[in-house]
Amino acid sequence: MRKFSVRDLTFAAIVAALYFVMSYFSGIFGMTFGPVQIRFGEALTVLPFLFPASAPGLVVGCLITNLMSPYGPVDIIFGTLATAVAAWFTLRAPRWYLAGLPPILANMVILCPMWAWAEVGAVNAAFWASLAYNAVTFAVGEAVACYVLGSLLLAALPRVGPLKPALRQN
Repeated sequence: MRKFSVRDLTFAAIVAALYFVMSYFSGIFGMTFGPVQIRFGEALTVLPFLFPASAPGLVVGCLITNLMSPYGPVDIIFGTLATAVAAWFTLRAPRWYLAGLPPILANMVILCPMWAWAEVGAVNAAFWASLAYNAVTFAVGEAVACYVLGSLLLAALPRVGPLKPALRQN
């Protein structure tokens, strides 16, 4: 494992700030929290595939964004954990088209039960129905963010000259 340089720290800080600003912007349209969400900041969750230094920035950006969550401390902890898990798996994705899958799956597995519990408050038939609804609607929103917006980033960012030193080495 290589050392985390000042350049990496700066890159992570920029990613954290971008994640927060993009998520805050999507919050203006009511799309940042809840089962039907398209957090614009989630498009950045594919970045660890290209830029390993972006992973800590995503976690910090998500943590700052989740401080505004209507789900409170549970979302702050588990939402941030989901992003950390997703970043770790995205970092290890073997192909670019798989880079969007870890954020979708990690967030769906960790967050959808949390939302279902917040909505129902017990494990019963309503919980499972809510969980299924949340999983479907969340997967669609996350896929839009990761595969539509994120794929654009994966295609464009390697061509940006100043970002080339930060690209992962194969």
